[in-house]
Amino acid sequence: MASQWGQKAEELEISNKVAGLGLGKKSESQKTDSDDTLDAPNPAEASLLMKIIRQGLVESKLDIEIQRKDPNSPLYSVKTFEALHLKPNLLKGVYDMGFNAPSKIQETALPTLLADPPQNMIAQSQSGTGKTAAFVLAMLSRVDPTKNYPQVLCLSPTYELAIQTGEVAARMAKFCPEIKMKYAIRGEELPKGTKINSHILIGTPGKMLDWGVKFGMFDLNKIKVFVLDEADVMIDRQGHQDQCIRIHKCLPQTCQMMFFSATYDSAVMGFAEAIVPNPIIIRLLREEESLDNIKQYYVKCKNAEDKYRAICNIYGVITVGQAIIFCHTRKTASWLSEKMSRDGHSVAVLSGELTVDQRIAVLDRFRGGVEKVLITTNVLSRGIDVEQVTLVVNFDMPMDINKKADCETYLHRIGRTGRFGKAGIAINLVDSPQAMEICLDIEAHFGKKINLLDIEDAEEIEKIGA
Repeated sequence: MASQWGQKAEELEISNKVAGLGLGKKSESQKTDSDDTLDAPNPAEASLLMKIIRQGLVESKLDIEIQRKDPNSPLYSVKTFEALHLKPNLLKGVYDMGFNAPSKIQETALPTLLADPPQNMIAQSQSGTGKTAAFVLAMLSRVDPTKNYPQVLCLSPTYELAIQTGEVAARMAKFCPEIKMKYAIRGEELPKGTKINSHILIGTPGKMLDWGVKFGMFDLNKIKVFVLDEADVMIDRQGHQDQCIRIHKCLPQTCQMMFFSATYDSAVMGFAEAIVPNPIIIRLLREEESLDNIKQYYVKCKNAEDKYRAICNIYGVITVGQAIIFCHTRKTASWLSEKMSRDGHSVAVLSGELTVDQRIAVLDRFRGGVEKVLITTNVLSRGIDVEQVTLVVNFDMPMDINKKADCETYLHRIGRTGRFGKAGIAINLVDSPQAMEICLDIEAHFGKKINLLDIEDAEEIEKIGA
């Protein structure tokens, strides 16, 4: 029953997202890292964090790009959920979730996903734009509840991301108790010889392969809809591509394929084209992060203590809404937060050893203004917008594994300020010839001047905050 499914999802959420992201445990990558290690983002964890942290739809004014391989494929858009002619109880579930009108990706994707004959689709749009709700609605709409066997498979790259999709499905199917759903994730064990009678299976590739191919607990030839979610994260995880392709080979040719991803590079598309025949491709163009409304400066420093004095001078002179300070390692982040706290600054720290629940708590406090300064490593270089952030400080310059300028990370870091058309300030603390070289390379790459700031000149500092 959908209600039991929802209860299961709730229990799992209460247990802190388990699997090394909750329960205070560390993931395998976290166990081996020391505080001196470069704190690199984990794509699966970052994706999960984004799913949880988005508290509503992100409305986009950007265009959608559509590609059709078959010129006869239907494509039209809707402005209301009623126009989709959904089952009344499904429509009730959609409204109960707080969706009043379809988002841009939904208004374009849903009519195509619900059309007859079924259309295959590859869809790309950023977190928070309504992708999950779109494909879950399509999954629920395709189920024939009078047939008691699996008809829909939805694959996610990790246990936690499967739980997130399951929670959306449970809420949307709140008024459809006749639709039965089941998790195919670790911890869900079934006796050998079991025949699964749930209509929808949501889970990870390994478990789905075991149940469907190895143990024959359901007939893959009867699957009507195959959804592959978080494709960009999926191909980042070793073995998942092969498992997905093995499952895909067992599906009937009539099965509708839906492929969803937040990014759309050549690796993702290569994977997609191996899975999805003759698709309609929908891309919600990404908002370009720009340096146009961000004032950029660099400060010459001798060492870490000198960098700290530079931050204090800036804070003592200009009025800052909120600030994010980026460090290379957890050790530096911890050292800096202790010094700032001792000097009376309200500081939060976000780094890779925290569980997802702890990260969410830190970000919620920061977004609520409880702390004015967020010190973080590269775990936060992408994707989380805090409207009040007016200052970004690169305590350490961003560099790649070859210790060369990482221009993309720089853009994402200082793009945290200057959001929503507002002016922002970015300050780079340079303490070595190597750091200076990185700063100059970044300046040349973007063609935007990074001006020298004399940290001892209060008048000059006042000017940048004007």
